[in-house]
Amino acid sequence: MHKNFKNKKGFTLIELMIVIAIIGILAAIAIPNFISYRNKSFCSGAESDANMISSKIANYFSVPSRTTMPVTGNLGGFSVLSNGNTYTLAGGPNNTIAITVTDASGRCPAEYMGGMGAANNPMGYWDSTNNAYVKLLEP
Repeated sequence: MHKNFKNKKGFTLIELMIVIAIIGILAAIAIPNFISYRNKSFCSGAESDANMISSKIANYFSVPSRTTMPVTGNLGGFSVLSNGNTYTLAGGPNNTIAITVTDASGRCPAEYMGGMGAANNPMGYWDSTNNAYVKLLEP
């Protein structure tokens, strides 16, 4: 007895629908996490900028004859912060110096800023009202 089997190639419609459903579920899980991680990188950029400015200020005051607050030109060699961020300096060499870096993107998540408030870390914290990271340097 000879059975005539057809050569079946390809996938059935149900198999394809199952694969598409699995890919959709994985995308629904992965995409929000990716967006969250990307937005947190804007927070890290502002924090990194504040740390860089802090090290420039420490380097500036390592010369004993420098006793006044530096201006941007005295800090040596940076003109652009990440993501278009801006900064301000307040205080003085004999007082606490406050470096405030404003997140120009406005994409740092509120829950991240709330968790990094002044109560948690008074020497480096997020001011969520002004969308800015504040780093304090003690004399």
